[in-house]
Amino acid sequence: MAAYFVTSTGTDIGKTFVTAGLIRYLRESNQPVTALKPIVSGYDSSVVETSDPAVLLAALGRPVTADEVERIAPWRFRAPLSPDLAAAREGRRVDFDELISFSRAAIKAATGPLFIEGVGGIMVPLDGQRTVLDWMTALDIPLLLVVGGYLGTISHTLTALDVLAQRKLTVAAIVVSESGRDTVELDDTVASIARFAGTVGVVGLPRLPAGINHHPAIARIAALL
Repeated sequence: MAAYFVTSTGTDIGKTFVTAGLIRYLRESNQPVTALKPIVSGYDSSVVETSDPAVLLAALGRPVTADEVERIAPWRFRAPLSPDLAAAREGRRVDFDELISFSRAAIKAATGPLFIEGVGGIMVPLDGQRTVLDWMTALDIPLLLVVGGYLGTISHTLTALDVLAQRKLTVAAIVVSESGRDTVELDDTVASIARFAGTVGVVGLPRLPAGINHHPAIARIAALL
């Protein structure tokens, strides 16, 4: 395993949920896993304990402090909007070159598996010109694509795969992250996506409480990386 970019077809689908589960699973086998969530929108410092960076830090076994959050999530914005809009509300911007340098430095320094979690879906704007897709293209590392189990996710997933293929990006695995609102059986969604995914492995992950490192699906995802 090396460095992986965790991306998705949209927001609030399960990137952090999946990443945290993989972190805990790998830590159990004593692998020196690390993770970053460089950009966060909708970040409220008054309830930092429930934020995505806090979830990742807890999985990593690190304290949720201001310094630790800054280390893994240096671009934090309060408004729950795309980063370009959220940053503009604060008179700030995401410096794309700095973002790439930050990400590459982490990749170079990693001594074990590294997960770089994106923000929103693959085409979320970062500034006036670049999107998450440009971020992933610049890094050119394998992707872990997390998609939902909702009705319509098959079209969204296949569209994402087509766009990623156009940029010649490698998808290491697809994870169908179930939610309590899904109206389609998880296994049916997995099977449908797998028919069109070529050689890319597709794993269904039920929505579970804390401790998902013990779920067999996490081991299957890790085996694909």
